[in-house]
Parts: sequence; structure tokens; C-alpha cells
Amino acid sequence: MASGTASRSEDEESLAGQKRASSQALGTIPKRRSSSRFIKRKKFDDELVESSLAKSSTRAKGASGVEPGRCSGSEPSSSEKKKVSKAPSTPVPPSPAPAPGLTKRVKKSKQPLQVTKDLGRWKPADDLLLINAVLQTNDLTSVHLGVKFSCRFTLREVQERWYALLYDPVISKLACQAMRQLHPEAIAAIQSKALFSKAEEQLLSKVGSTSQPTLETFQDLLHRHPDAFYLARTAKALQAHWQLMKQYYLLEDQTVQPLPKGDQVLNFSDAEDLIDDSKLKEMRDEVLEHELTVADRRQKREIRQLEQELHKWQVLVDSITGMSSPDFDNQTLAVLRGRMVRYLMRSREITLGRATKDNQIDVDLSLEGPAWKISRKQGVIKLKNNGDFFIANEGRRPIYIDGRPVLCGSKWRLSNNSVVEIASLRFVFLINQDLIALIRAEAAKITPQ
Repeated sequence: MASGTASRSEDEESLAGQKRASSQALGTIPKRRSSSRFIKRKKFDDELVESSLAKSSTRAKGASGVEPGRCSGSEPSSSEKKKVSKAPSTPVPPSPAPAPGLTKRVKKSKQPLQVTKDLGRWKPADDLLLINAVLQTNDLTSVHLGVKFSCRFTLREVQERWYALLYDPVISKLACQAMRQLHPEAIAAIQSKALFSKAEEQLLSKVGSTSQPTLETFQDLLHRHPDAFYLARTAKALQAHWQLMKQYYLLEDQTVQPLPKGDQVLNFSDAEDLIDDSKLKEMRDEVLEHELTVADRRQKREIRQLEQELHKWQVLVDSITGMSSPDFDNQTLAVLRGRMVRYLMRSREITLGRATKDNQIDVDLSLEGPAWKISRKQGVIKLKNNGDFFIANEGRRPIYIDGRPVLCGSKWRLSNNSVVEIASLRFVFLINQDLIALIRAEAAKITPQ
């Protein structure tokens, strides 16, 4: 029994020794296998640099006959440590977490993109127009109503843009840089569109409506008040704005004519009270409403297209007529200018009215606006031999000359810059002074003979 137990203990010791030897052998084998094993995964930039350095060092040491992996004193390289630590597990590349500095850099790079996107809708010309208009009027509501930007902005958008230009350093810096890059001609065109301030209109309103101011008058006004007028104002611009103020009775010596007391004028509220609401209640026709909405949308689209093409037609009209609004050629005696159309008077007598199939006239007032209240032959403008213009009313409704009514069968003398109002359509009558002076000189030569 004792001999049996001794043999068993010797067998167990031999087995334990073999296990230790195998464990030691297993401990050295993974190091050799991990250094030569090829793992198929993408390497990062730091691993690529370390692997290239390790290869160059193995080639240099392999030439001398010493293997770096078998040296007892040498430490394994970083690439070998990574391969040994990742060899037993499945090679799943971890998703690299972005560094905090990288996220900050991305946020900083995205911020200017939003600013430039905002600047894409607000052009540099719009910013310059906004700044000039606010400096002139000091009122954002007046700027929104009076300034025509490149895009249709709401009042809130105009307010937010102005506050951003004042208080946002990034937007204001980018806007200033973009405005500095504008062409000088573009800057001059933008400055010529600046709104008139109250001080400028007050000085212009002092020019009498009955006087005949010339360009020299407005040039003298500019010289006498250089601080009150905007730097881009010209005598021609002042004359055009004065004519507009006269047309709307905004001069100091003008007063709005009261309505006649004899004729009862029906207001909109009075007419609305007379309507019986019970007669207006009808059944809804959904098909008709749908057709009306489609037609309304189509008409609005056509109106928007025509508004966008309006400047092209204006250039075309100017090229055909061969004259701009305040200038004349050698054949034009006078001009009847409205808001939309300019009528040229090239003969000594012209007829005004509404053109129809059976009635052809010289000046069709329906081109200016709604003319259904105007007679087919409303009036006649004649040039006398002494150089005076007269208008005779031949229609049912009166013609107002500078606020004075000219009834049917009456006539009135027209002077330069006279405001002619026919059924809510207003025109300015401009006379070619040079050509009329020649006509008067010829008439003076003929009369003594």
C-alpha cells in the first residue's frame, strides 16, 4: 500500500510539472504569435506612424542578426502591446469619441454659415438702404412703408435686421465688409433713393405752388441749406419731389378743397348700412369658390410677374419715346405725366378721354388707371398762337386744375407744373419752355406786319 501511494504521488508531481511547463510554454507562445499575426482592421494615424517606425527598426536590427522580440531586456513596442491586448478578443473597432476641442471647432465653423445664410436674403444694397432710410426718418415703420428692398420684408424682419446691425458684432462686421465691396455707382444709386426727411420736406413746402420754379431755384435752395439736405440730393431730385408734394396738396400755400354742400356724397359706411343682410345670405357654392380661388391665385401670379418686369417696360418706353420724364425733344410741345404713363403733346390740339371701338382719341386715359367714370371725349387741350395752353371740358364730370373745378362747357388756362385731376386720376402738365419761347417769338414777328 505504501509503495502504491508513493507511486501515485510521484505521478501527480510529474503531471504537475508537465502542467507548469506547458503553462510556461503557453505564456511565451502568445507573444510570438501576436507579433506575427495580421489583423484586418483599419489603422488610425498614430498606429500607421508607429507601425512604419517598428518595421524600419526591425529591418535595421534584422540586418545585425538580433531579433527584438526575443531580447529579454527590451520592452515590447506600443504596436505590439496593442496587438497582444487585442489578440484574444474579437477585433471590433471601437467608435472614437470626438475630442472636446474638435466639437468646439465644429461649432465655431458652423456659426458663420448661419450668418452668411442670413446675409443671403439681406443683400448689402438692402443694408445700405436701411441705414440711410433710418438716418433720414428715424422711424422703422416709415422705412418699411417707403423703401423698396430687393425682397419683400415684413416690419418685424426690418426691425430685427436693424437691431442685429446695431448690437450683433458678427452680423454688423460681415455687413460692413459687404457694403465696402459695393461699386461706387451702386452706392450712388442707393443714396439717390434715400427717403426725404421732415426738414427737407419743410424746406420744399415753402416753394409756392403758383410759382414756376426752375432747376436754378432748387440748386440755390441746396446751396443755402447744405446741412439740411442729404448729400446725394440734386436739383432734379428736389424738383421731382416738389412736384409730387404739389400733386398731393402738401405745400404750405395749398389747402384741400372742401366737398360741395349741395350734393350729398354717400360714404362707404352709409352705403353699408343701407344693405339688407338677409338678402346677402345665400347657399355656398363650393365649386364656384374653388374656381374663384384658382382664378385669384392665377391673377396674383400674373400681377407679381408684371411688377417684376415693370422696370424693363419702363426702359423700353423710354427708348421708344426718346426722352426721359423732365426732358423734351424738338417736336414735343408739352407732356401730361401721370404715375404710370406719359402722354406727349406734339400737335397744337389733342383730345382727352376714353378710347372705345367707335371712338378714337389722342390721349387714352384708361392706360393710367380706372377710367370708367371718364367720358369718351372728356376734354381738349389747345395751344394758342401766343404760346398759352387752354383746356376745355366737354365731359359730364368736372376737371380740376390745381384744385379749381372746370365745369362742362368751360375752359381754363394751363401753366407749367399744373396738376390736372380727372375722375381721381392725377396728372402733371409740363411745358417745353424752349419750344414755346420760339413760337412766341415767331408770333411777335408776325403780328407787327
